[in-house]
Amino acid sequence: MFRKKSTDEGSNFWISYADLMAGLLFVFILLIGAIVSKSIILKSNLDDKEDRLTMLSETLSHKETILDELSRDLAKNKTLLSNTQASLDEKIKTLKLREDEIRKLNRMLLETNTQKDLLNKKITLIQNLLQETNSTLKRHRKELKEYKGKVLVLSNQLSDVRSSMKEKDIKMLQLLNALDEKETKYDMLIAKLQKQKAQIKSLTGIKLKVIAALKEELGEKINIDKKSGSLRLASNILFDKGSDVLKEEAKEELKKAFEEYIGALVTNPKIKPHLDKIIIEGHTDSDGGYLYNLDLSQKRAFAVMNYLLSLDIAKKYNLKPLLVASGRAYLDAIKVNGLEDKDASRRIEIKFRLKNEDAMQEIEKVLDAE
Repeated sequence: MFRKKSTDEGSNFWISYADLMAGLLFVFILLIGAIVSKSIILKSNLDDKEDRLTMLSETLSHKETILDELSRDLAKNKTLLSNTQASLDEKIKTLKLREDEIRKLNRMLLETNTQKDLLNKKITLIQNLLQETNSTLKRHRKELKEYKGKVLVLSNQLSDVRSSMKEKDIKMLQLLNALDEKETKYDMLIAKLQKQKAQIKSLTGIKLKVIAALKEELGEKINIDKKSGSLRLASNILFDKGSDVLKEEAKEELKKAFEEYIGALVTNPKIKPHLDKIIIEGHTDSDGGYLYNLDLSQKRAFAVMNYLLSLDIAKKYNLKPLLVASGRAYLDAIKVNGLEDKDASRRIEIKFRLKNEDAMQEIEKVLDAE
């Protein structure tokens, strides 16, 4: 009984094992089938993609061919465009030249029209003058007729006058003879007076001689006034506006000008014997009140004199007794065409005064009046 049971169990085991193996085989077959199916599908997809890539490659090659053709066309178009541009530039130049010619012709036409207008105006003026001249000639002819009648009357009167003049001529001859005797004496007196006048003139011309000698001495070094012989220095070089303090940078220039000018005065034998005073005058323009400008000009003149007295030349030639400072405000303003030149009016003048100058000036006035 037990034996039969064990036999059944062995049989069942193998049946179960067979079933298991059959199931595994089935699963394996299914797996193999799935793998084969998958590989077939993948290969199919790869083939499709390969075909697409081939088509894309052919399309790309075709497009590259088209692009090359377009590049060649573009190069041709560029060449054509540059040729066209050159031709266009040439035409523009030609047009500009023609425009210039047209402008020149327009200007010539305008000038011609202007000249024509001027000629028309002149012709009109000439016609008007001719008309006035004709009317004037008619008036003169009429006046001439009237004068002829008056001349006849005057001719008759002249005959009467001539007869009376003969009698007067006889008397005149008698008077002339007597006058000749007196004129001889008068001429002698006049000759003597002219000689004395020339001598006095030579004395009164000393200042002109001094100025001439001063110019000869200085030459081109310093520019002096032709009439008075004075040395002029602009105030804006020596002083700040409204100030009477001498600028430091102006002192050297002032020293040089003064030494040359005064040196010529005190060392020249033609000038020194007649020298009386060396006057330093301050001048202003007319801006501001008179008293303010008088005070400012006086202070500036004094400042210049004070500096000049400190120089070696002043001590060497003992200039202290000769120097005089004077303020003139705007009494001697410089005028150009009747108007005040304010820049030129603001100045310092260094001038000289000769001995007996006032007396010589009065003598000159008397002689000129005679």
